[in-house]
Amino acid sequence: MRSVTYSMNVSLDGYIVGPDGGFNWSVPDEEVFRFWIDEIREVGVHLLGRRLYETMLYWETADQDHSLDDAELEWAALWNPLPKVVFSTTLSTVRGNARLASGGLAEELERLRAEPGEGDIAIGGATLAAEAAASGLIDEYRAIVYPVLVGGGIPFFPRHERRVDLELVETRTFNSKFVYLRHRVAR
Repeated sequence: MRSVTYSMNVSLDGYIVGPDGGFNWSVPDEEVFRFWIDEIREVGVHLLGRRLYETMLYWETADQDHSLDDAELEWAALWNPLPKVVFSTTLSTVRGNARLASGGLAEELERLRAEPGEGDIAIGGATLAAEAAASGLIDEYRAIVYPVLVGGGIPFFPRHERRVDLELVETRTFNSKFVYLRHRVAR
């Protein structure tokens, strides 16, 4: 069965976006960007909330930007054909290899897990991940921790009064001072 993963950059105090809505502190260096390229190769479908979808729309035409380096072009070449499912109550259309979710998150995940296919089912965006976590639908949490305290904003982990035991699966310290943590939900 395909795993459901939640991966994002996170500040040391646990936020993906600061109180001002900014995330410029989470721009990856070359080593971290290469890591994200390798990780996206393991994804079979990516589920996104509206805000993350709109942020990632840049990559739909990024290959036309002549200032991109080889790694950025490689990311675009992997991201664009990747199937995406967008959860939104305000969008009526989406672009690229994306479709709007036809049902709720739990139903969509059940359908995707039942389909033949390879690669993880990745969830992007804290709001969507919080919904999945509240229903116990996330199999792995993956975070690259940035050495910054942003003091508030959108939390990486949902704030529900629910205990979830995790098993540490992998760690990695990047030369650039970032730390990758991968935990599997203990079931």
